[in-house]
Amino acid sequence: MRLPRPVHNYFARHAQVALNSLGRLYRAPLASLMTVAVIGIALALPAGLYLLTGNLQKLGARWDGGANLSLFLQHSVDLDQARALRQRLAGWPEIDTVHLITPEQALAEFREASGFGQTLDLLDENPLPAVLAIRPDAAHASAHAAAALTERLRALPEVELAQLDLQWVKRFNAIVDMVRRGIWVLAALLGLAVLLIVGNTIRLEIQNRREEIEITKLIGATSGFIRRPFLYTGFWYGLFGALGGALVVQLAFLQLLEPVQRLVGLYQSSFSLDMLSAGEFLALLTGGASLGLLGAWIAVGRHLSAVEPQ
Repeated sequence: MRLPRPVHNYFARHAQVALNSLGRLYRAPLASLMTVAVIGIALALPAGLYLLTGNLQKLGARWDGGANLSLFLQHSVDLDQARALRQRLAGWPEIDTVHLITPEQALAEFREASGFGQTLDLLDENPLPAVLAIRPDAAHASAHAAAALTERLRALPEVELAQLDLQWVKRFNAIVDMVRRGIWVLAALLGLAVLLIVGNTIRLEIQNRREEIEITKLIGATSGFIRRPFLYTGFWYGLFGALGGALVVQLAFLQLLEPVQRLVGLYQSSFSLDMLSAGEFLALLTGGASLGLLGAWIAVGRHLSAVEPQ
């Protein structure tokens, strides 16, 4: 299907101007590379921090989902009663596994971990109670559901203390959320910096091509025709800056990949570091190109009108 001739000419002129503005960047490689590098660093910082906090939230969700409950039983509960309670709780649909830790096992673990073996030998009797270590199933492993399950278990007559330590996870998630909000503020400030960088570059370009613009106006060129190459220049700066920023982020996370895998391996975890997804990469390119185009539009609107034929 052939496009109507006016539409074809319209797109052909835009393609020609876009390639011409790209050629101008190619003919000034050092200046273009420096501008693109500054824009890339400005975009890489918030993008990298955003990706990092996303990985931290993913890690926090895994910790949250791995909530464990500890039931400290009454001292009057003997081992047979503790085993019966363990078997009864194992049948609850909210519970995945129940592990019984006898007072002797608890004392042996405490002796090994604390280093107070000689002091513990002076005790006449074992002061530690039997403990049930409970892991909720996946559907009840969130902080809210695990807290509700803890309240049910706390009401059992055999239970002295039910402990669910998720406060540190909640604090961690609150800190990550605060950091994420700070990243949006930082992204806004660096986005403004990109606008200023592109705007100043386009201003200098307008000054360098002042005579060309004056001659073009003398022969009757429209404002849109004169504005178009500068807008495409800003677009290319933003697009290539975003590509550079994405490359910096990917290289930085590739450097972190092996140490993170080695660290999570020590904890027998299957956590993996997420890189830039296709959607995030596309969003970064779109944002960079849009900022470059907007910065060029603002600069052209402010400075192009001041260039008039003498």
